Formats: sequence, C-alpha cells, structure tokens
Amino acid sequence: MNSILMPLYPWLLAGHVVSLISWMAGMFYLPRLFVYHAEQAPAGSELDKTFQVMERKLLKLIMNPAMIATWVFGLILISMGLFDWSSAWSWVKLAAVLGMTGMHGWLGARRKDFVNGTNTRTGRTYRMANEVPTVLMLVIVVMVIVRPF
Repeated sequence: MNSILMPLYPWLLAGHVVSLISWMAGMFYLPRLFVYHAEQAPAGSELDKTFQVMERKLLKLIMNPAMIATWVFGLILISMGLFDWSSAWSWVKLAAVLGMTGMHGWLGARRKDFVNGTNTRTGRTYRMANEVPTVLMLVIVVMVIVRPF
C-alpha cells in the first residue's frame, strides 16, 4: 500500500462508492423500464418513443459515465496495492464486476433492439434480468466486506 496517492485514498474510495451507487441505480431501473416498454408500448407508438428517450438518457447520461467512473476509481485503488491478489474473495469480486459489466453491455444491446423495433423479449425476460444486478451486487458486497475466503 505504498503509493503517492495514499493521502487521496478517502476521496478515491468515496468516488468509487458514489459512482458504484449511481451505476447500480441504473442497473436496477433500466430492466424495469424494459418490462413496461415490452408490455405496454407497441413499436412506433408515442409511448414507445417516450420509453426510448427515457432509456437512452438513463444509459448514456447516468449508467455509462457511472460505470466508467466506477472502473477508473477501482483501477486506481488496485494500483495503490489495495487489492489482495492472493485471496479468493478478490477473484470472486472481480468476476462479479466483470459480470456486472457484461450485464451492462447486454442491457445496452437490448435498448438498441427497442430503438430498431426488433425487441423479441417479453416483460418476463426483463423481470428475470432485473435480478441479475442484485445477485451480482450481493456477491460483490459480501466479498469486499465479509471476505469469506
């Protein structure tokens, strides 16, 4: 943990946590928007266009910047020697973060399906997808706080 950035550690950690909270808020909300979009807004309708605006703004203005900031702060913290590469919890956390990033990408692709009028997934699919970020978040938090192994 010998780093010239150590005096900034509380600020870097705060930035990481705040950006993570923002990212997670979007990860919880976007699939819920997709549920309503798939069930209540036929392609080309005014409601479809409204959902598209909401989904685009959530993804582009909140989720993408928050994800990038979470990764940047996290990588800075790792570069400071604050990641225990020899412990299994670290690798499980990293796998869950990669899973969260993959889920983010999947949600972005589904938004494009709605934009192109090619969504074939049901509200039920999006309801199930809505649980993935929750499970990944629980894994991440337990790994960081409890460090079970």
